[in-house]
Amino acid sequence: MNGRHLQRRRVTLALGGGLLGAWLSRAAAAVGGGAASDAAGPAGAADTASACGSGPGWADTLRRDLDAMALQLTQTLKPWPVPARVYTPEQHGLAAGELATAAIQRAVEACAKAGGGTVRLAKGDYVSGTIVLRSGVMLEVAAGARLLASTNLQHYPEHRAQRPTVQDSNMGMNQSLIFAEGCERIGISGKGVIDGRGTKDNFPGEETVGATPGRPFIIRIIDCKQVVICDIHLKDSPCWMQNYLNCDDLLIDGIHVENQANHNNDGLDIDSCRRVIVRNSFINAQDDAMCFKGAGQRLAENILIEHCQFYSTCNALKFGTDSQGDFRNVLVRNVVLGGPARDMRAINRRKADGGISWEIVDGGMLERVLVHDARIVRAESPLFLRLGDRGRVRPEQKRPAPGVLRHIVYDRISGDDNGMRGSFFTGIPGAAIEHVLLRDVDLTMSAATGPAASAAEIPEAPAEYPDPHMFSTVMPAYGLWARHIRHLTLQRVRFRVHGKDARPEVLADVCRQ
Repeated sequence: MNGRHLQRRRVTLALGGGLLGAWLSRAAAAVGGGAASDAAGPAGAADTASACGSGPGWADTLRRDLDAMALQLTQTLKPWPVPARVYTPEQHGLAAGELATAAIQRAVEACAKAGGGTVRLAKGDYVSGTIVLRSGVMLEVAAGARLLASTNLQHYPEHRAQRPTVQDSNMGMNQSLIFAEGCERIGISGKGVIDGRGTKDNFPGEETVGATPGRPFIIRIIDCKQVVICDIHLKDSPCWMQNYLNCDDLLIDGIHVENQANHNNDGLDIDSCRRVIVRNSFINAQDDAMCFKGAGQRLAENILIEHCQFYSTCNALKFGTDSQGDFRNVLVRNVVLGGPARDMRAINRRKADGGISWEIVDGGMLERVLVHDARIVRAESPLFLRLGDRGRVRPEQKRPAPGVLRHIVYDRISGDDNGMRGSFFTGIPGAAIEHVLLRDVDLTMSAATGPAASAAEIPEAPAEYPDPHMFSTVMPAYGLWARHIRHLTLQRVRFRVHGKDARPEVLADVCRQ
Protein backbone atom coordinates (compact mmCIF):
# COMPACT_ATOMS: atom_id res chain seq x y z
CA MET A 1 0.00 0.00 0.00
CA ASN A 2 2.62 2.51 -1.15
CA GLY A 3 4.72 1.82 1.90
CA ARG A 4 2.03 2.86 4.38
CA HIS A 5 1.08 0.70 7.32
CA LEU A 6 -2.41 -0.76 7.02
CA GLN A 7 -3.90 -1.27 10.46
CA ARG A 8 -6.81 -3.53 11.46
CA ARG A 9 -8.39 -2.53 14.76
CA ARG A 10 -10.40 -4.58 17.18
CA VAL A 11 -14.17 -4.16 17.17
CA THR A 12 -15.81 -2.58 20.21
CA LEU A 13 -19.59 -2.68 20.54
CA ALA A 14 -20.78 -0.49 23.42
CA LEU A 15 -24.22 -1.97 23.88
CA GLY A 16 -25.49 0.43 26.51
CA GLY A 17 -27.14 -2.34 28.53
CA GLY A 18 -28.99 -3.89 25.60
CA LEU A 19 -28.17 -6.17 22.71
CA LEU A 20 -27.55 -5.00 19.18
CA GLY A 21 -31.10 -5.83 18.13
CA ALA A 22 -32.76 -9.10 17.23
CA TRP A 23 -30.39 -9.92 14.42
CA LEU A 24 -27.30 -9.49 16.57
CA SER A 25 -28.59 -10.98 19.80
CA ARG A 26 -27.42 -14.50 18.98
CA ALA A 27 -23.97 -13.15 18.17
CA ALA A 28 -23.69 -11.38 21.54
CA ALA A 29 -21.30 -13.96 22.88
CA ALA A 30 -18.98 -13.30 19.95
CA VAL A 31 -19.01 -9.52 20.35
CA GLY A 32 -18.67 -9.67 24.07
CA GLY A 33 -21.42 -7.43 25.45
CA GLY A 34 -19.32 -4.28 25.29
CA ALA A 35 -15.84 -5.78 25.53
CA ALA A 36 -13.36 -5.63 22.70
CA SER A 37 -13.39 -8.61 20.33
CA ASP A 38 -11.05 -9.68 17.55
CA ALA A 39 -12.64 -9.37 14.11
CA ALA A 40 -13.65 -12.76 12.77
CA GLY A 41 -12.70 -14.50 9.56
CA PRO A 42 -9.47 -15.12 7.73
CA ALA A 43 -9.62 -11.73 6.04
CA GLY A 44 -10.22 -9.94 9.33
CA ALA A 45 -13.77 -8.89 8.52
CA ALA A 46 -16.18 -8.15 11.34
CA ASP A 47 -19.02 -10.69 11.01
CA THR A 48 -21.26 -9.82 13.93
CA ALA A 49 -24.27 -11.59 12.41
CA SER A 50 -22.58 -14.88 11.56
CA ALA A 51 -24.87 -16.72 13.96
CA CYS A 52 -27.85 -15.54 11.92
CA GLY A 53 -27.08 -17.29 8.65
CA SER A 54 -27.31 -15.10 5.58
CA GLY A 55 -28.63 -12.10 7.48
CA PRO A 56 -32.07 -10.71 8.30
CA GLY A 57 -34.93 -12.10 6.25
CA TRP A 58 -36.40 -8.66 5.59
CA ALA A 59 -33.25 -7.71 3.66
CA ASP A 60 -33.41 -10.75 1.40
CA THR A 61 -37.09 -10.08 0.71
CA LEU A 62 -36.27 -6.44 0.00
CA ARG A 63 -33.60 -7.46 -2.53
CA ARG A 64 -36.07 -9.69 -4.40
CA ASP A 65 -38.75 -6.99 -4.37
CA LEU A 66 -36.42 -4.27 -5.64
CA ASP A 67 -34.92 -6.50 -8.33
CA ALA A 68 -38.46 -7.14 -9.57
CA MET A 69 -39.23 -3.42 -9.41
CA ALA A 70 -36.10 -2.62 -11.44
CA LEU A 71 -36.97 -5.22 -14.07
CA GLN A 72 -40.49 -3.84 -14.41
CA LEU A 73 -39.19 -0.27 -14.68
CA THR A 74 -36.59 -1.23 -17.29
CA GLN A 75 -39.18 -3.02 -19.40
CA THR A 76 -41.83 -0.30 -19.25
CA LEU A 77 -40.15 3.08 -18.74
CA LYS A 78 -39.03 3.92 -22.28
CA PRO A 79 -38.51 7.19 -24.17
CA TRP A 80 -41.78 8.47 -25.55
CA PRO A 81 -42.03 8.35 -29.38
CA VAL A 82 -41.14 11.77 -30.76
CA PRO A 83 -43.04 12.75 -33.93
CA ALA A 84 -40.82 13.25 -36.96
CA ARG A 85 -41.56 16.97 -37.25
CA VAL A 86 -38.54 19.27 -36.70
CA TYR A 87 -38.62 22.97 -35.91
CA THR A 88 -35.65 25.33 -35.63
CA PRO A 89 -35.19 28.85 -34.27
CA GLU A 90 -33.87 29.89 -37.68
CA GLN A 91 -37.22 28.96 -39.23
CA HIS A 92 -38.88 31.24 -36.69
CA GLY A 93 -36.98 34.45 -37.23
CA LEU A 94 -33.64 34.01 -35.48
CA ALA A 95 -31.08 36.41 -36.88
CA ALA A 96 -27.36 35.90 -36.47
CA GLY A 97 -25.92 37.41 -33.30
CA GLU A 98 -29.20 38.21 -31.55
CA LEU A 99 -30.67 36.83 -28.35
CA ALA A 100 -32.33 33.54 -29.29
CA THR A 101 -34.99 33.34 -26.57
CA ALA A 102 -37.96 34.58 -28.61
CA ALA A 103 -37.15 32.53 -31.72
CA ILE A 104 -36.65 29.34 -29.71
CA GLN A 105 -39.94 29.94 -27.89
CA ARG A 106 -41.78 30.50 -31.19
CA ALA A 107 -40.40 27.18 -32.42
CA VAL A 108 -41.58 25.48 -29.22
CA GLU A 109 -45.09 26.90 -29.56
CA ALA A 110 -45.35 25.91 -33.22
CA CYS A 111 -44.12 22.40 -32.44
CA ALA A 112 -46.62 21.94 -29.63
CA LYS A 113 -49.50 23.33 -31.72
CA ALA A 114 -48.72 20.84 -34.48
CA GLY A 115 -48.95 17.91 -32.06
CA GLY A 116 -45.33 17.63 -31.00
CA GLY A 117 -41.90 16.95 -32.42
CA THR A 118 -38.34 18.20 -32.06
CA VAL A 119 -37.13 21.75 -31.58
CA ARG A 120 -33.56 21.52 -32.80
CA LEU A 121 -30.65 23.83 -32.08
CA ALA A 122 -28.61 22.62 -35.00
CA LYS A 123 -25.22 24.31 -34.91
CA GLY A 124 -23.27 27.11 -33.31
CA ASP A 125 -24.16 29.09 -30.20
CA TYR A 126 -27.65 30.09 -29.07
CA VAL A 127 -27.72 32.64 -26.25
CA SER A 128 -31.05 32.53 -24.45
CA GLY A 129 -33.05 33.43 -21.39
CA THR A 130 -35.95 31.33 -20.11
CA ILE A 131 -37.45 28.77 -22.50
CA VAL A 132 -40.82 27.28 -21.51
CA LEU A 133 -41.39 23.75 -22.79
CA ARG A 134 -44.80 22.49 -23.88
CA SER A 135 -46.32 19.02 -24.07
CA GLY A 136 -45.02 16.91 -26.92
CA VAL A 137 -41.79 18.92 -27.39
CA MET A 138 -38.29 17.44 -27.38
CA LEU A 139 -35.66 20.18 -27.15
CA GLU A 140 -32.55 18.91 -28.94
CA VAL A 141 -29.14 20.54 -28.72
CA ALA A 142 -27.35 18.80 -31.58
CA ALA A 143 -23.67 17.90 -31.72
CA GLY A 144 -21.68 21.04 -32.42
CA ALA A 145 -24.33 23.32 -30.92
CA ARG A 146 -24.39 25.09 -27.56
CA LEU A 147 -27.30 26.58 -25.66
CA LEU A 148 -25.67 29.37 -23.65
CA ALA A 149 -27.52 30.88 -20.71
CA SER A 150 -27.83 34.64 -20.88
CA THR A 151 -25.81 36.39 -18.19
CA ASN A 152 -28.51 39.07 -17.84
CA LEU A 153 -30.77 38.16 -14.92
CA GLN A 154 -33.62 40.18 -16.48
CA HIS A 155 -33.86 37.51 -19.19
CA TYR A 156 -35.22 35.07 -16.57
CA PRO A 157 -38.80 36.04 -15.67
CA GLU A 158 -40.13 34.42 -12.51
CA HIS A 159 -42.22 31.27 -12.84
CA ARG A 160 -43.89 30.48 -9.53
CA ALA A 161 -45.21 26.96 -9.12
CA GLN A 162 -48.98 26.69 -9.26
CA ARG A 163 -48.82 24.22 -6.38
CA PRO A 164 -46.34 25.68 -3.86
CA THR A 165 -43.98 23.42 -1.93
CA VAL A 166 -41.37 23.86 0.77
CA GLN A 167 -38.85 24.59 -1.98
CA ASP A 168 -40.75 27.77 -2.81
CA SER A 169 -41.05 29.01 0.76
CA ASN A 170 -37.47 28.07 1.64
CA MET A 171 -35.39 28.46 -1.52
CA GLY A 172 -37.12 31.11 -3.62
CA MET A 173 -36.33 29.10 -6.76
CA ASN A 174 -38.40 30.89 -9.38
CA GLN A 175 -35.96 31.49 -12.25
CA SER A 176 -34.54 28.95 -14.67
CA LEU A 177 -33.22 28.58 -18.21
CA ILE A 178 -35.57 25.73 -19.15
CA PHE A 179 -38.93 25.49 -17.40
CA ALA A 180 -41.97 23.22 -17.69
CA GLU A 181 -45.04 22.71 -15.52
CA GLY A 182 -48.02 20.40 -15.98
CA CYS A 183 -46.77 18.93 -19.25
CA GLU A 184 -46.72 15.42 -20.73
CA ARG A 185 -44.13 13.96 -23.10
CA ILE A 186 -41.35 16.50 -22.84
CA GLY A 187 -37.61 16.15 -23.01
CA ILE A 188 -34.11 17.48 -23.56
CA SER A 189 -31.67 15.55 -25.72
CA GLY A 190 -28.74 15.79 -28.09
CA LYS A 191 -24.97 15.50 -28.16
CA GLY A 192 -24.45 19.24 -27.70
CA VAL A 193 -23.86 21.37 -24.61
CA ILE A 194 -26.05 23.47 -22.35
CA ASP A 195 -23.75 25.92 -20.60
CA GLY A 196 -25.19 27.95 -17.75
CA ARG A 197 -22.16 30.27 -17.63
CA GLY A 198 -22.96 30.44 -13.94
CA THR A 199 -19.72 31.76 -12.50
CA LYS A 200 -19.74 34.00 -9.45
CA ASP A 201 -18.71 36.91 -11.67
CA ASN A 202 -21.79 36.44 -13.86
CA PHE A 203 -24.23 35.50 -11.08
CA PRO A 204 -23.06 36.75 -7.65
CA GLY A 205 -26.33 36.06 -5.80
CA GLU A 206 -25.98 35.31 -2.10
CA GLU A 207 -25.34 31.81 -0.81
CA THR A 208 -27.37 30.72 2.18
CA VAL A 209 -28.89 27.50 3.38
CA GLY A 210 -32.20 29.17 2.57
CA ALA A 211 -33.09 31.37 -0.39
CA THR A 212 -30.97 31.55 -3.53
CA PRO A 213 -31.92 34.89 -5.14
CA GLY A 214 -30.24 36.04 -8.31
CA ARG A 215 -29.03 32.64 -9.50
CA PRO A 216 -31.28 30.72 -11.91
CA PHE A 217 -31.45 26.96 -12.28
CA ILE A 218 -30.71 25.48 -15.69
CA ILE A 219 -33.63 23.01 -15.74
CA ARG A 220 -36.75 23.05 -13.55
CA ILE A 221 -39.59 20.67 -14.40
CA ILE A 222 -42.70 20.51 -12.18
CA ASP A 223 -45.76 18.21 -12.17
CA CYS A 224 -44.90 16.63 -15.52
CA LYS A 225 -45.29 13.11 -16.91
CA GLN A 226 -43.13 11.16 -19.36
CA VAL A 227 -39.98 13.23 -19.06
CA VAL A 228 -36.85 12.17 -20.97
CA ILE A 229 -33.40 13.72 -20.47
CA CYS A 230 -30.75 11.91 -22.50
CA ASP A 231 -27.20 12.28 -23.82
CA ILE A 232 -26.92 16.00 -23.16
CA HIS A 233 -23.86 17.72 -21.62
CA LEU A 234 -24.79 20.18 -18.86
CA LYS A 235 -22.26 22.66 -17.56
CA ASP A 236 -21.90 25.38 -14.91
CA SER A 237 -25.28 26.43 -13.60
CA PRO A 238 -25.57 29.59 -11.49
CA CYS A 239 -27.31 27.40 -8.88
CA TRP A 240 -28.77 23.87 -8.99
CA MET A 241 -28.31 22.29 -12.39
CA GLN A 242 -31.65 20.48 -12.64
CA ASN A 243 -34.72 19.95 -10.47
CA TYR A 244 -37.56 17.52 -11.17
CA LEU A 245 -40.47 18.02 -8.77
CA ASN A 246 -43.57 15.81 -8.49
CA CYS A 247 -42.96 14.13 -11.85
CA ASP A 248 -44.02 10.65 -13.00
CA ASP A 249 -42.11 8.44 -15.45
CA LEU A 250 -38.79 10.29 -15.42
CA LEU A 251 -35.98 8.77 -17.52
CA ILE A 252 -32.48 10.25 -17.31
CA ASP A 253 -29.96 8.39 -19.47
CA GLY A 254 -26.39 9.12 -20.54
CA ILE A 255 -26.08 12.70 -19.34
CA HIS A 256 -22.78 14.37 -18.43
CA VAL A 257 -22.90 17.08 -15.76
CA GLU A 258 -20.07 19.38 -14.73
CA ASN A 259 -21.41 21.82 -12.14
CA GLN A 260 -18.37 23.46 -10.58
CA ALA A 261 -18.92 27.20 -11.00
CA ASN A 262 -20.81 28.67 -8.05
CA HIS A 263 -22.44 28.04 -4.67
CA ASN A 264 -25.28 25.50 -4.35
CA ASN A 265 -24.10 23.76 -7.51
CA ASP A 266 -26.11 20.54 -7.15
CA GLY A 267 -25.86 18.13 -10.05
CA LEU A 268 -29.28 16.42 -10.12
CA ASP A 269 -32.19 16.95 -7.69
CA ILE A 270 -35.22 14.65 -7.86
CA ASP A 271 -38.06 15.61 -5.54
CA SER A 272 -41.22 13.57 -4.83
CA CYS A 273 -41.08 11.75 -8.18
CA ARG A 274 -42.44 8.29 -9.03
CA ARG A 275 -41.16 5.73 -11.49
CA VAL A 276 -37.65 7.04 -12.10
CA ILE A 277 -34.57 5.67 -13.85
CA VAL A 278 -31.18 7.41 -13.76
CA ARG A 279 -28.49 5.44 -15.61
CA ASN A 280 -25.22 5.68 -17.52
CA SER A 281 -24.60 9.19 -16.25
CA PHE A 282 -21.64 11.19 -14.91
CA ILE A 283 -22.01 14.04 -12.43
CA ASN A 284 -19.30 16.22 -10.88
CA ALA A 285 -20.84 18.86 -8.63
CA GLN A 286 -19.66 21.46 -6.13
CA ASP A 287 -22.70 20.74 -3.96
CA ASP A 288 -24.71 17.49 -3.75
CA ALA A 289 -24.24 15.40 -6.89
CA MET A 290 -27.26 13.03 -6.95
CA CYS A 291 -29.82 14.30 -4.46
CA PHE A 292 -33.36 13.19 -3.60
CA LYS A 293 -35.77 15.42 -1.71
CA GLY A 294 -39.27 15.26 -0.25
CA ALA A 295 -40.32 18.90 -0.39
CA GLY A 296 -43.19 18.01 -2.72
CA GLN A 297 -44.75 16.24 0.27
CA ARG A 298 -46.04 13.27 -1.64
CA LEU A 299 -44.84 9.68 -1.78
CA ALA A 300 -41.77 9.17 -3.98
CA GLU A 301 -41.27 5.54 -4.95
CA ASN A 302 -39.96 3.01 -7.45
CA ILE A 303 -36.60 4.50 -8.35
CA LEU A 304 -33.64 2.82 -10.07
CA ILE A 305 -30.14 4.33 -10.19
CA GLU A 306 -27.52 2.30 -12.06
CA HIS A 307 -24.19 2.47 -13.88
CA CYS A 308 -23.43 6.04 -12.81
CA GLN A 309 -20.57 8.07 -11.39
CA PHE A 310 -21.35 10.76 -8.80
CA TYR A 311 -18.65 13.10 -7.50
CA SER A 312 -19.08 16.00 -5.10
CA THR A 313 -17.26 18.08 -2.53
CA CYS A 314 -20.45 17.92 -0.46
CA ASN A 315 -22.53 14.70 -0.66
CA ALA A 316 -22.16 12.40 -3.62
CA LEU A 317 -25.44 10.49 -3.16
CA LYS A 318 -28.01 11.95 -0.79
CA PHE A 319 -31.55 12.11 0.46
CA GLY A 320 -32.28 15.46 2.12
CA THR A 321 -32.16 17.86 3.55
CA ASP A 322 -35.80 18.62 2.74
CA SER A 323 -37.48 15.40 3.85
CA GLN A 324 -41.12 16.30 4.37
CA GLY A 325 -42.53 13.60 2.07
CA ASP A 326 -42.21 9.83 2.16
CA PHE A 327 -39.69 7.96 0.08
CA ARG A 328 -39.50 4.20 -0.55
CA ASN A 329 -38.47 1.42 -2.92
CA VAL A 330 -35.12 2.68 -4.16
CA LEU A 331 -32.43 0.52 -5.76
CA VAL A 332 -28.95 1.91 -6.42
CA ARG A 333 -26.50 -0.46 -8.09
CA ASN A 334 -23.18 -0.48 -9.90
CA VAL A 335 -22.10 3.05 -9.09
CA VAL A 336 -18.86 4.85 -8.23
CA LEU A 337 -19.11 7.90 -6.01
CA GLY A 338 -17.19 10.21 -3.71
CA GLY A 339 -15.00 13.28 -4.11
CA PRO A 340 -13.59 14.60 -7.40
CA ALA A 341 -10.26 13.15 -8.48
CA ARG A 342 -7.30 15.46 -9.05
CA ASP A 343 -7.95 15.59 -12.78
CA MET A 344 -11.59 16.68 -12.30
CA ARG A 345 -12.75 20.26 -11.95
CA ALA A 346 -13.45 21.44 -8.40
CA ILE A 347 -13.81 24.99 -7.12
CA ASN A 348 -13.34 23.64 -3.57
CA ARG A 349 -10.52 21.11 -3.70
CA ARG A 350 -11.37 18.59 -0.97
CA LYS A 351 -12.85 15.17 -0.36
CA ALA A 352 -16.58 14.62 -0.42
CA ASP A 353 -18.20 15.44 2.91
CA GLY A 354 -20.35 12.32 2.57
CA GLY A 355 -20.41 9.38 0.20
CA ILE A 356 -23.93 7.99 0.72
CA SER A 357 -25.96 10.26 3.03
CA TRP A 358 -29.54 9.36 3.92
CA GLU A 359 -31.15 12.07 6.09
CA ILE A 360 -34.66 12.40 7.52
CA VAL A 361 -35.14 15.56 9.60
CA ASP A 362 -38.49 17.05 8.50
CA GLY A 363 -40.99 14.39 9.50
CA GLY A 364 -40.95 12.20 6.40
CA MET A 365 -40.30 8.49 6.02
CA LEU A 366 -37.35 6.91 4.17
CA GLU A 367 -37.62 3.14 3.89
CA ARG A 368 -36.79 0.16 1.70
CA VAL A 369 -33.55 1.47 0.20
CA LEU A 370 -30.82 -0.84 -1.12
CA VAL A 371 -27.39 0.18 -2.42
CA HIS A 372 -25.26 -2.64 -3.79
CA ASP A 373 -22.06 -2.93 -5.78
CA ALA A 374 -20.94 0.60 -5.00
CA ARG A 375 -17.42 1.95 -4.77
CA ILE A 376 -16.86 4.95 -2.49
CA VAL A 377 -13.65 6.96 -2.85
CA ARG A 378 -12.37 10.22 -1.39
CA ALA A 379 -15.19 10.67 1.14
CA GLU A 380 -14.70 11.91 4.70
CA SER A 381 -17.71 9.86 5.83
CA PRO A 382 -18.45 7.09 3.30
CA LEU A 383 -21.78 6.19 4.99
CA PHE A 384 -24.04 8.58 6.92
CA LEU A 385 -27.52 8.04 8.38
CA ARG A 386 -29.27 10.81 10.29
CA LEU A 387 -32.75 10.83 11.81
CA GLY A 388 -33.35 14.28 13.30
CA ASP A 389 -36.11 16.71 14.23
CA ARG A 390 -35.67 19.98 12.34
CA GLY A 391 -39.35 19.94 11.32
CA ARG A 392 -39.14 22.40 8.43
CA VAL A 393 -42.42 22.69 6.51
CA ARG A 394 -44.35 25.50 4.82
CA PRO A 395 -45.11 28.45 7.13
CA GLU A 396 -48.84 27.65 7.30
CA GLN A 397 -48.26 23.97 8.17
CA LYS A 398 -48.01 22.38 11.60
CA ARG A 399 -44.55 21.29 12.66
CA PRO A 400 -44.32 17.51 12.22
CA ALA A 401 -43.09 14.93 14.69
CA PRO A 402 -39.77 13.17 13.96
CA GLY A 403 -39.95 10.91 10.93
CA VAL A 404 -38.91 7.34 10.16
CA LEU A 405 -35.66 5.93 8.76
CA ARG A 406 -35.69 2.15 8.36
CA HIS A 407 -34.98 -0.90 6.23
CA ILE A 408 -31.70 0.34 4.77
CA VAL A 409 -29.22 -2.05 3.13
CA TYR A 410 -25.60 -1.52 2.06
CA ASP A 411 -24.37 -4.62 0.21
CA ARG A 412 -20.99 -5.13 -1.49
CA ILE A 413 -19.62 -1.68 -0.76
CA SER A 414 -15.90 -1.08 -1.30
CA GLY A 415 -13.56 1.87 -1.58
CA ASP A 416 -10.37 3.57 -0.51
CA ASP A 417 -8.66 6.95 -0.18
CA ASN A 418 -11.40 8.00 2.23
CA GLY A 419 -10.97 10.55 4.99
CA MET A 420 -10.44 10.22 8.71
CA ARG A 421 -13.87 11.22 10.04
CA GLY A 422 -15.49 7.78 9.82
CA SER A 423 -19.02 6.69 8.98
CA PHE A 424 -21.79 7.21 11.51
CA PHE A 425 -25.47 6.49 12.03
CA THR A 426 -27.42 8.46 14.62
CA GLY A 427 -31.02 9.03 15.53
CA ILE A 428 -32.20 11.05 18.52
CA PRO A 429 -33.77 10.11 21.85
CA GLY A 430 -37.26 8.81 21.16
CA ALA A 431 -36.67 8.42 17.41
CA ALA A 432 -34.32 5.58 16.52
CA ILE A 433 -33.12 4.43 13.12
CA GLU A 434 -34.39 0.87 12.58
CA HIS A 435 -33.32 -2.22 10.62
CA VAL A 436 -30.02 -1.46 8.91
CA LEU A 437 -27.81 -4.09 7.25
CA LEU A 438 -24.19 -3.75 6.17
CA ARG A 439 -23.05 -6.83 4.27
CA ASP A 440 -19.75 -7.40 2.47
CA VAL A 441 -18.43 -3.91 3.16
CA ASP A 442 -14.72 -3.18 2.74
CA LEU A 443 -13.73 0.47 3.15
CA THR A 444 -10.31 1.98 3.81
CA MET A 445 -9.98 5.20 5.81
CA SER A 446 -7.20 7.61 6.71
CA ALA A 447 -5.79 7.58 10.22
CA ALA A 448 -6.78 10.44 12.52
CA THR A 449 -4.33 13.33 12.67
CA GLY A 450 -5.92 14.84 15.78
CA PRO A 451 -7.91 13.82 18.85
CA ALA A 452 -11.21 12.08 18.32
CA ALA A 453 -14.48 13.21 19.85
CA SER A 454 -15.74 10.83 22.49
CA ALA A 455 -19.25 9.49 22.17
CA ALA A 456 -20.27 11.38 25.30
CA GLU A 457 -19.10 14.67 23.80
CA ILE A 458 -21.29 14.45 20.70
CA PRO A 459 -24.52 16.43 21.22
CA GLU A 460 -27.93 15.20 20.16
CA ALA A 461 -28.56 18.45 18.20
CA PRO A 462 -31.95 17.25 16.89
CA ALA A 463 -32.74 20.42 14.90
CA GLU A 464 -29.29 21.05 13.44
CA TYR A 465 -28.83 21.08 9.67
CA PRO A 466 -27.85 17.49 8.83
CA ASP A 467 -24.48 16.95 7.18
CA PRO A 468 -21.64 14.53 7.94
CA HIS A 469 -19.49 17.40 9.25
CA MET A 470 -22.13 18.39 11.82
CA PHE A 471 -20.34 17.00 14.90
CA SER A 472 -16.59 16.54 14.52
CA THR A 473 -13.78 16.14 12.02
CA VAL A 474 -12.76 12.97 13.88
CA MET A 475 -15.63 10.75 15.08
CA PRO A 476 -15.36 8.17 17.90
CA ALA A 477 -14.67 5.21 15.57
CA TYR A 478 -12.58 5.18 12.42
CA GLY A 479 -14.98 2.75 10.76
CA LEU A 480 -18.52 3.12 12.08
CA TRP A 481 -20.06 4.85 15.10
CA ALA A 482 -23.76 4.28 15.78
CA ARG A 483 -26.23 5.70 18.29
CA HIS A 484 -30.01 5.51 18.71
CA ILE A 485 -30.40 2.59 16.32
CA ARG A 486 -32.31 -0.70 16.53
CA HIS A 487 -31.61 -3.92 14.67
CA LEU A 488 -28.20 -3.08 13.22
CA THR A 489 -26.60 -6.02 11.40
CA LEU A 490 -22.95 -6.10 10.33
CA GLN A 491 -21.99 -9.10 8.20
CA ARG A 492 -18.53 -9.48 6.73
CA VAL A 493 -17.83 -5.81 7.35
CA ARG A 494 -14.26 -4.56 7.27
CA PHE A 495 -13.04 -1.04 7.89
CA ARG A 496 -9.31 -0.56 7.49
CA VAL A 497 -7.10 2.40 8.25
CA HIS A 498 -3.81 3.57 6.78
CA GLY A 499 -1.41 4.23 9.63
CA LYS A 500 -2.05 4.04 13.37
CA ASP A 501 -5.37 5.07 14.87
CA ALA A 502 -6.30 4.68 18.55
CA ARG A 503 -10.03 4.61 17.82
CA PRO A 504 -12.00 1.35 17.64
CA GLU A 505 -13.14 0.11 14.27
CA VAL A 506 -16.82 -0.04 15.28
CA LEU A 507 -18.50 1.57 18.28
CA ALA A 508 -22.26 1.15 18.66
CA ASP A 509 -24.42 2.46 21.48
CA VAL A 510 -27.73 0.97 20.48
CA CYS A 511 -31.29 0.94 21.74
CA ARG A 512 -32.79 -1.78 23.85
CA GLN A 513 -35.38 -4.03 22.28
